[in-house]
Amino acid sequence: MTTRTRDVLWSDIETIYAAILDHPFLTGLSDGSLPREAFGHYIVQDALYLRGYAAALAGCAARAPRPEATVMFAEHAAGAIAAERELHESLLGELGVDPARLGPPSPATQAYVSYLTAIVHTGSYAEAVATVLPCYWIYARVGEALVAAGSPDPLYQAWIDLYAGEEFRQIVDAVLTETDTVGGTASPVELERMRQHFTTTSRYEWMFWDGAHRQEIWPV
Repeated sequence: MTTRTRDVLWSDIETIYAAILDHPFLTGLSDGSLPREAFGHYIVQDALYLRGYAAALAGCAARAPRPEATVMFAEHAAGAIAAERELHESLLGELGVDPARLGPPSPATQAYVSYLTAIVHTGSYAEAVATVLPCYWIYARVGEALVAAGSPDPLYQAWIDLYAGEEFRQIVDAVLTETDTVGGTASPVELERMRQHFTTTSRYEWMFWDGAHRQEIWPV
């Protein structure tokens, strides 16, 4: 039986994913102990991140070799922008954050978006797909892991439900299928680059939650 590209990629980040699940930001979401200030920092940075992520997905759409992949990533790019607007209108308001005063991206946000932008524009299409994949897949896996226990905080429960939902699962499954398609025809060198990028952006996922937990700002 041929090994799927998704299985190769996930095997590389099992320890990273375990560290993500053990992070106090996520355990705090689940048990309700996460300070609202840390969650607010996360939501602000997520709104800023989604702008760059949408641009990266649009880059994937532009480079996709097949029309169906172009349509998929273009729709997801539009969805990322819509999600940013929803954050502005709902969660930011509920957290008492003025959308007009989001501030600059944190170091982790800036680094993550910069990496996405660089690879989507300078790497191959297969590399681009692998680079944007963790933001889909890890969030889906986190949602699945947290939804069983739930959260006593209604705001945190709503966040968990979003990523544990069937609609998001279907979106992720489509991207995983595309990953297997492009990975199946990748050269050994290109596959190795896909693995490197997938691991790097998975690390950035951990850093993003860690930065939110610490309410990270620029040191100087």
